[in-house]
Amino acid sequence: MKIEKIQALRGPNIWSIRRKKLIQMRLDLEEMENFPTNKIEGFRERIERLMPSLISHRCSEGTIGGFFHRIETGTWMGHVIEHIALEIQTLAGMDTGFGRTRETKTPGVYNVVFDYIEENAGIYAAEQAVEIALALIEDKDYDVNACIRKLKEIRERVRLGPSTGSIVEEAVSRKIPWIRLGSNSLVQLGYGINQQRFQATITGNTSSIAVDIACNKELTKRMLHDAAIPVPMGDLIVDEEELQSVIKKIGYPIVIKPLDGNHGKGSSINVNDWVSSVIGLEHAQKYSRKVIVEKYITGYDFRVLVINNKMVAAARRVPAHIVGDGESNIEQLIEKENQDPRRGYGHENVLTEINVDKDTLELLEKLQYTLETVPQKGEIVYLKSTANLSTGGTSIDVTDMVHPENITMAERISKIIGLDVCGIDIMAENLTQPLKESGGAIIEVNAAPGFRMHLAPSEGLPRNVAAPVVDMLYSQGKPFTIPIIAVTGTNGKTTTTRLISHIVKNNGYRVGFTTSDGIYIQNTMLTKGDTTGPISAEFILKDPTVEFAVLETARGGILRSGLGFSQCDIGVLTNIKEDHLGMNDIHNLKDLTKVKRVVLDSVKKNGWSVLNAEDEYSMRIINDLPSNVAIFSLDENNPYIKKFAKEGRITCVYEEGFVTIKKGDWKIRIGKVKDFPITMEGKAKFMIDNVLAASLACYLYGFGIEDISNSLRTFIPSAQLTPGRLNVFKFKNFKVLIDFAHNPSGYEAIEDYLKNVESTKKIGIISGVGDRRDEDIRLCGKIAGRMFDHIIIRNEKHLRGRTEEEINSLIIDGMQSSGRDVSYETIPKEIEALKHAMGMAEDGTFITALSDVISNAIDLVQEYQARELLEDDRI
Repeated sequence: MKIEKIQALRGPNIWSIRRKKLIQMRLDLEEMENFPTNKIEGFRERIERLMPSLISHRCSEGTIGGFFHRIETGTWMGHVIEHIALEIQTLAGMDTGFGRTRETKTPGVYNVVFDYIEENAGIYAAEQAVEIALALIEDKDYDVNACIRKLKEIRERVRLGPSTGSIVEEAVSRKIPWIRLGSNSLVQLGYGINQQRFQATITGNTSSIAVDIACNKELTKRMLHDAAIPVPMGDLIVDEEELQSVIKKIGYPIVIKPLDGNHGKGSSINVNDWVSSVIGLEHAQKYSRKVIVEKYITGYDFRVLVINNKMVAAARRVPAHIVGDGESNIEQLIEKENQDPRRGYGHENVLTEINVDKDTLELLEKLQYTLETVPQKGEIVYLKSTANLSTGGTSIDVTDMVHPENITMAERISKIIGLDVCGIDIMAENLTQPLKESGGAIIEVNAAPGFRMHLAPSEGLPRNVAAPVVDMLYSQGKPFTIPIIAVTGTNGKTTTTRLISHIVKNNGYRVGFTTSDGIYIQNTMLTKGDTTGPISAEFILKDPTVEFAVLETARGGILRSGLGFSQCDIGVLTNIKEDHLGMNDIHNLKDLTKVKRVVLDSVKKNGWSVLNAEDEYSMRIINDLPSNVAIFSLDENNPYIKKFAKEGRITCVYEEGFVTIKKGDWKIRIGKVKDFPITMEGKAKFMIDNVLAASLACYLYGFGIEDISNSLRTFIPSAQLTPGRLNVFKFKNFKVLIDFAHNPSGYEAIEDYLKNVESTKKIGIISGVGDRRDEDIRLCGKIAGRMFDHIIIRNEKHLRGRTEEEINSLIIDGMQSSGRDVSYETIPKEIEALKHAMGMAEDGTFITALSDVISNAIDLVQEYQARELLEDDRI
């Protein structure tokens, strides 16, 4: 078996709109195609022995053990690998369950698809699932436990922390989109101008001054003391002399902690003698030169969480500990405690495994204990000096027990320090009494407090503390996304995208849009190139200045990693024509339709799908879309248009020279086609198609007819605004047209336009594209033969595995089948071909260059134009 390719899909895709995170592995079974599982002796027994938990996989049988039954009756190895990949992720704490395995058009080659929680872990699971399958086939040993440990390590390295993850989960439950910014815990919620950012539990609204105050424990303590809030007595020191002075003032026991420490690092608590005090000072100064020494307050360790100045949760934190049974030593009791199913690696479970470290050994030494010591039955032995959950501590929810005075005090503290998300550490016998009665005190105030102890306490009710954070970031009615219009199809995507963007901009929005030319905000190009994939879409959606997104969405990005957005308001499908067939398992128009409709399937239920009524494959899905549907056509009498009219539905048509919106029999005209420059006075029918699609999309969004009409009148096609889209350059004696047409339907559109162009001679510069089917290259040659008097064949920049001779031969075959005796010549380089054509142009010649390198061709033609003007000036 051989893995040909592994892809991580991150958005709506051809396998699922709802399940956005999928691994797609292209797997060649090679000789194993001839060996289903029932033909591999002992395979069922070996896989059941190695991974007995697979018995829970019901498979298509629908019952426990269904997968094993499939193995026994015979299934192919791709299916087995799918289930193994899902199970090893689940065993590593990443619960997954969706999978599909489908054979491609290539016999023995399968797409194995399964969901993942963490992308890197999913890719590793794909690789190891194949290794496990090979080991089972060959009856070799495989260490599944080592694989699971590795998966856990990958997961912990890349996953969001529990606090960050909880906020993301809450946002997702409200259908708020999110984007991870980088590889840490910085996350963006929402899109464009309506985005909000947070990192861990610090939000974009958190005051940096408040964070500085909270990180300065001495300043925090002074501010709280001045506000009549109880804090421990103590002072800030830098050496042993000052340490001794403070101890004389406050007495033992004391707490020693670094001024800028966090998570209990460098802290020593309940220190009762001078030697331990000096050691504690040295330990704290590893983290901060300045050290806080304060009176040790007896009682329990509580954490109170305040969000948006409202107390939302409180928990009692208990340091990691064991309870003696009178028989086992401390090391054995730790091992037994770690077997608690609630404990896991890192943050995978409610509790974290207890590790023996320096802090543990020092605490045991104070008790004159070692790991071999056997505690008395019922004796509690604390193993950590702090109660942090990350070191194995536990939490008990006490939210409902907090006294009203303590609630008021906690909310005051959050305002005094200025934190929107505030964790308050309290030492007290309880929180049921006011602190002034219980003798408790505020030990610390934390910016970015952890949520885990509240989300999943080891005892008591879990509290959804992520909800008030999202409530704070997005108060009721506040938008979290921006309008998105996505444009897909075979031809016309870029021009339609530009037209829509122009209309949107003229309606007062700051628009960001992506095209096959580059990424733009307003009309400023920020990135050049083919930017029609998910990364480019995300670029726009991450920009905090963008108010409206118009996203050209090509098949390549959808196949490679899915859509770059979760949902759109309007999806436009221009058409589905032969292009790039035979690539990436897309062999026919039915396959291509499946890819293109991903955009329409992502349209919001109350949004609109806009389709071309003259396109056969678009009309095949018209009754199978989750949103509202509107259609457009160059023919008012198109049967689908008439059917929609009868049903009172919305359409856009070209009738009697006008672009017209129809609803039932009611009509409203946007304007005369001849008044819209992009249509070349109505001569370019395919440009009228683009105008219809753009007008309909903008009308459905809610823009006014007059605004749409005025925008179309001011959209002036040019090499700068619409490069490669019917760019006509006028010379004294001839004209040059440059267009990106590269498939049969594109050629036919140019042919239709040229019928309306008067010229003495039509010269065409064409090439065949190496990754097209033979029949597509021949058909382009045939159409070229029909529309040109002389043809210059030049070579495609990227041959994509073919030879120049092979491609040119197919073009010539096509030209000769056109029924016309067309002269032709071959000039390999595009620039030389263009120079030659302009050099041989006679009075009234019309040159058409169907170019794949638009910028080079345009630069050359404009250079010639400038030279001609200069010569005229000299004359």
